[in-house]
Amino acid sequence: QVQLVESGGGSVQAGGSLRLSCAASGYTYSSNCMGWFRQAPGKEREGVAAIYTGGGSTYYADSVKGRFTISQDNAKNTVYLQMNSLKPEDTAMYYCAAGDPLRWYQEEEFGYWGQGTQVTVSS
Repeated sequence: QVQLVESGGGSVQAGGSLRLSCAASGYTYSSNCMGWFRQAPGKEREGVAAIYTGGGSTYYADSVKGRFTISQDNAKNTVYLQMNSLKPEDTAMYYCAAGDPLRWYQEEEFGYWGQGTQVTVSS
């Protein structure tokens, strides 16, 4: 069983930055990919970024490329999402997920989920 705990959300003004953390515990070796997803009110959950923990390959949604960076600290079993130049449209609940997806953006291919952390960006 894998447990994921997110932290680092909050409220910022447009143009600001936040760093989200996802601490993983349990049988983490069963998952080769860690992803960040988000869900805004009234919208479907969408993939934001992912990192394949073995080789370190990273993937991003077009809407966050150049602004967000996903990284990992293997010693701490933690994945980070550095979010810069935040926009009001980035406002959402952000979820960390772990799994073995063929396609990093497909949420149904992730088996483990955290409870989420809220990010609110004001204009």
